[in-house]
Order: sequence, then C-alpha cells, then structure tokens
Amino acid sequence: MYTFEFLAIILYISILLLISYASYQKHLSSNDFIIGSRSLNSLLTALSAHASDMSSWLFLAYPALVFSQGMLSLWTAIGLIFCMFLNWQLIAPRIRVKTEQFESLTLSSFFEHRLQDSSGVLRLFSALILIVFYTIYISAFLIGLGDLLVSLFPLHYSVAILLGISIVIPYVFSGGFVTLAWIDLFQGVFLLLVILFIPSYLMTKISFQEIMPSLTLYHRSPSLFPDFSPSTLISILSLSLGWGLGYFGQPHIITKFMGIKEVKKISQAKWIGMGWMTLSLGGATLIGLLGISFFQGSLANPETLFIQIVKGSFPSFFVGLILCAVLGATMNAMSSQILVLSSTLSEDFYKRFINPLASSQKLLRVSRMGVILSCSIAYFIAYHKFSSIYILVNYAWSGIGASFGPLLLLSLYAKQLHKYGAWAGILGGGLFSGIWPFLNPHITSYTIAPLLPAFFFSLILIIFVSFLCKKSSPPQNLSHKDLLDS
Repeated sequence: MYTFEFLAIILYISILLLISYASYQKHLSSNDFIIGSRSLNSLLTALSAHASDMSSWLFLAYPALVFSQGMLSLWTAIGLIFCMFLNWQLIAPRIRVKTEQFESLTLSSFFEHRLQDSSGVLRLFSALILIVFYTIYISAFLIGLGDLLVSLFPLHYSVAILLGISIVIPYVFSGGFVTLAWIDLFQGVFLLLVILFIPSYLMTKISFQEIMPSLTLYHRSPSLFPDFSPSTLISILSLSLGWGLGYFGQPHIITKFMGIKEVKKISQAKWIGMGWMTLSLGGATLIGLLGISFFQGSLANPETLFIQIVKGSFPSFFVGLILCAVLGATMNAMSSQILVLSSTLSEDFYKRFINPLASSQKLLRVSRMGVILSCSIAYFIAYHKFSSIYILVNYAWSGIGASFGPLLLLSLYAKQLHKYGAWAGILGGGLFSGIWPFLNPHITSYTIAPLLPAFFFSLILIIFVSFLCKKSSPPQNLSHKDLLDS
C-alpha cells in the first residue's frame, strides 16, 4: 500500500546523497565547514539563501494562514518580499566585505570585532540567544517532518521525527556549507516547480473566477484592505513588518551573503533570489486561496492543507514525489540552522572560552558534535509538540530577528556604537520578543506580532545606551573608520 510513496522518497533522498557525494570535500577546515571559504557563485548564493529560508513554512504554515484569513494574509508575503529585497540591498554587500576584513566566520565574531569587545560577553549573549531560539526553530521543522511522514506511512510520531533527524545529519556532516549550498540549489529548483505546479493543476478543477465568491461564502477576507479600522491596520502591520523585519537578523540567511565569492556578484544573486521568492510565495498563496473552495472552507488542521490536496489528487508514487518538496524545504532550513548552531558552539563557545588555540580540525569535530547536541534538544521539544508550526516559527523568527537585526543594521551603518549598547540590544530584543506573546493579551486588546515591538525596543536600547556611554567615554570603534566608510 505504501510501496510507491516509499520508492519516491528513496529516489529523492538518493539524489540528495549523490549531490552530497559529488560536492564532498575530504579535507575540511572550519572555514570550509562554516562559510565554504567564501567560494559560492551567484546562483548558489541566491537559492541557498532563499531555499534555506522558506522551509516547510512555505508549504504548510503559510497556505494554512491564507486558508484561514483569506486575502488579508497576503500582507505576510508582501512584507517578506519587500524586506528581503532590502536585506540584499542594505546588508549583503557590507556584511560580505566587513566579515572578510575582520576575518569573522560568524555574526557573533563580527559583532565582537566591530565593537572591540574583548570581554567575550557579546559572543556569550549572542550564542545564548541563538541556541534558545534556533532550537525552537528546528523543533518546528521536525514537527512538520513528523506530520508529513505520519501522513504517508503507518509510523508513530516519535519515530517519524527521529527518522527526519537521521536524514538531515549525514549530509550536514558530509561537507558543511558548500555541500548544503549544492543541495539547496537542487531542492530550490524542485520545490519551485512543485509550488507552481500544484495551483496550476488545481485550476483545472477550480476556476480562478471561483476564488472571490468562495472567500465571501466561507467568511474569509476578500480584500487586502477589508476595512480601515485600527484592528485591521494593526493586523496589516503585524502580518507584513511582523515577519519582514526579521530578515535583517537571521544568521542562517546572513551567512549565505558572507559565503559569496565576490561582492560584485551579489546584485545578480539578488535578482535570481527575489524572482524565486516571488514565484514561490505566489504559488503558496494560490494554494491557500484555492484550498478554501477545495475543502469548502473547513479543514480540521489547516497546516495539512497542502498534504491533503496532494493525497486527494494524485497517484501514490506522485504523492510521495510531490511531498518530497515539503521534505526538501524542511531539510534545507534545518540543515542551515543546525550548521549555524554548531558553528556557534565551536567558534563562540569552545574557541572563545575553552580552547582559543584549537586547531581547525579540532573545531570541525566540535562543530559536528554540536550538530548532534542541537538535534537532540530539538527532538525533545518536537516530541512534546507544544504548539503549531506557524506559532513556533514565528516565535523563533521574532526572537532572532529582534536580537540581531537592529544591531546588524547599526553595526554596518552607524559610526559610534558602544559594546554596552550592543549587549543591551541583543538581550533586550530577545527577552522582549520572548515574553511579548504572554504580555500582549494583558497590555492591548489587539494581537501584535512580537517582532514588531521587540525590534524597535532593541533599536532604541542600542542607540540610547551607546549615547550614554559616548558621553562618559570616547567611542570605541573610531580606529575602524576606514572599514565603516567602505
């Protein structure tokens, strides 16, 4: 009964292993493992940055949001596209140049050198934030993998998420950054084809003209601006900037910019990546809108919408093959984030505080041990399934974006920052974002995405504390003026 689905997934994984083998590097340094010795071309950088960003969120969580809210939810896609474009424009060129000048392999290392913080506190705070929120992030992807595998095979949920981890770890081990970039390229093309094919197929059964009447019939928002009430305007801000601002501080995306071979290739990579992103989000939006008619406005778990459509529309082998796009998208994001986490443990903990003279091979072994540790903690969280994929991803995305986004922007563009301001911004942004979902109902009657207030809270903290410190002591980074003005 499950033979064809199983064969499709085996075929897909075999292709991934073949790519992994072809791109395998026998003698890796920590530089190779973490950012690929800054050797990626435009195409690899573009699809690696974007494919590792979307994850199962693109197939499961976002179509569910569209299914539940209608046209109003399109503000999420608009905000993501706009802010990712700004990310390419404002962050990518400068972070590529400056991390090479500072010889930094991680964001934490860059912040430390940029602010001349020899205490190690900045790295410590950065690492703690990453460990907490990325572990939650990875657990959300494991939930998506578990739900996918359980829907295809008679597996217990705990076995399904363990199987998901066992698929991801080997090719993270095999070659690090470069191997993952080649796998991201393949999976990025594959999932784009799938996310465009499914709505095209659905439109042979449900005409495009049926979308608007079905929105009204099943009480979904029929417009981007259903009204101009305060609650609607706050919802628009939360859906757009409450997601989009997070792009400025996501290390698993920023490190892709750091790995491109030449700065002049960033412009080409930007247009490739933005084209891919726009088409992908457009396809996912159509799936959510068409799903309203397909399921007549009612589905027990909207996050399984894509899975249920595929299972109800195609033969077994093609079900397995198409759903490999969900598998691939999830593995892309998981592997990139696991790589960042393991790099944090090796570079920002082990090398900084335990063994500053560690060899490159020693750091590589520590990085790989970090992969095992990260996955073990994420498995525990995913096993208990505390919340939905959408809520967990939003929580982690907001915490990381609020902690690092404001500091990264100011580090690249402001000339006078103080390390104490950076400390306050990282901790303040992360803590504010982490507790906001629990405070929100008691502060306001409107639901506001945590990233929105936390981002600006962190930004104000950095500027205010740096200003106070500037008044009592000379700026600490003027010796790097030539770097800041480049």
